[in-house]
Amino acid sequence: MFFVFCQPAYMKILLFCGLLIALMPAAPMAMAQSKPKPVQATAASLPEKVITKAETEAHLRFLAADELQGRRTGDPGSLVAARYIAEQFRQLGLKPAPGQTDYFQMIPMLRYGTPGAGTIMVGRDTLKQGVSFVTLSPAPGNLTAETMYVGYGLTDGPDGYNGRDVKGKIVVAQVGSPETTTGGGMTAASQQKRRMAAEKGAVAVIELYTQATYPWPFLTRYLSGEQTALKPAADEPQIPHLWVDNGKNQLAILKEAGQMVRLQTAPRPRTELKAMNVVAVVEGTDPKLKNEYVLLSAHYDHVGVGKQGGQAISASDSIFNGARDNAFGTVGLLTAAKALKARPPKRSVLLVAYTAEEVGLLGSRYYAEHPLIPLNQTIFNLNIDAAGYNDTSVVSVIGLDRTGARIDIEAAARAFGMGVVADPAPEQGLFDRSDNVSLAAKGVPAPTFSPGFRTFDESLARYYHQVTDNPDTIDFDYLLKFCQAYARAARLIADRPIRPMWIAGDKYEAAAKALYK
Repeated sequence: MFFVFCQPAYMKILLFCGLLIALMPAAPMAMAQSKPKPVQATAASLPEKVITKAETEAHLRFLAADELQGRRTGDPGSLVAARYIAEQFRQLGLKPAPGQTDYFQMIPMLRYGTPGAGTIMVGRDTLKQGVSFVTLSPAPGNLTAETMYVGYGLTDGPDGYNGRDVKGKIVVAQVGSPETTTGGGMTAASQQKRRMAAEKGAVAVIELYTQATYPWPFLTRYLSGEQTALKPAADEPQIPHLWVDNGKNQLAILKEAGQMVRLQTAPRPRTELKAMNVVAVVEGTDPKLKNEYVLLSAHYDHVGVGKQGGQAISASDSIFNGARDNAFGTVGLLTAAKALKARPPKRSVLLVAYTAEEVGLLGSRYYAEHPLIPLNQTIFNLNIDAAGYNDTSVVSVIGLDRTGARIDIEAAARAFGMGVVADPAPEQGLFDRSDNVSLAAKGVPAPTFSPGFRTFDESLARYYHQVTDNPDTIDFDYLLKFCQAYARAARLIADRPIRPMWIAGDKYEAAAKALYK
């Protein structure tokens, strides 16, 4: 639904016209009964026009500045970004989330150092740490035990434990899950497997890596470097957890029950990090609907400087500024906050700037497990994430046709002269690679609103996680339209008489039914 907001000059015209009508003789009956045509809203009349190019550019140039050193989670640049977001919320007069005294949701997080030497002995074969296997868990291992294969190790059903007793045994499972083969999805599944195995009394977990998604040498380099993780709860059992290269099925023997395996692994050094999500609320205007929330989100972290970034650097530039990924999205969040605070919608809006997306969706995962608003009151999540853009005439929405708000999103984009592309590059599995999936897995409809692209091509690769992704390469006219359309979409969804829902048969529909009863 579009709204028309009258300017003072317009009001004078209306009053003058009303006076003339009052002085005129009565119109014929046919004319009196004719219905006036509805007045169409124009982009110039929309409340999202309060967002200006100057402020979008200023926000982005600050967040992606060299001085923030790539906003790596837990590093000073990331903390400066969090403080900047919080103070923007404060300046707008936004409230902290209920029960919070400030805008920060503190997250207990650890950074693990490089693992020491380790071996696994399987029959006559000796596997070495960093070559044939990598260590995920900080828990050291020095044990000999029988193995038990449990499929993906995520359920008690036939494709999982299926009633098998694994107490005192080494659980062997496939990496990932039937639904995901991407990095974030695989590591999230791994944490679930480790927790489940430990609760069942297993002494270690070995996962067999047979995916073609990432080359094994790439994984060994990545996982053997510094790693960031949520701090385990004090009562959460810790057991050794390893990924083993089984690309050629050379370790199929581990799927046979009762194989004796000896493993020796060293503990990984660890340090505690200061990390936080930044959260604020715009209260809705409808006495009933304001108890329902539309959650707007974007991650503000990036990958740091130098070798931390994992890509090529030079003597002249070693800072991974992350202008597109995801200062772009954070600016969308800040400007939506401004537009929605200036003219609040019927439902309330929760704004969450996530940390630690680049290290495994940790900020959104923590929020999903520790929500500041009950998730059954959170009716929708419109996330922003960006690898870049190659078409400034559109926005691209991952999950557009799955989550029930297509009409609203298309209307919002159209209001600012843009179209919408649904789920470009489906082969990339993007829905499960961004923070939206943390809420989706709980049942909340959660698409990702992205800058316009139609394919993953060299125009994206030129900037994605590269030192070239800096503010001077941004199309600021497009950034403005993108932010205005995002804020407009949020407003239309928050004003809907009926909440959006997953389409029938979606893999997250069952979680939604359980969440919303």
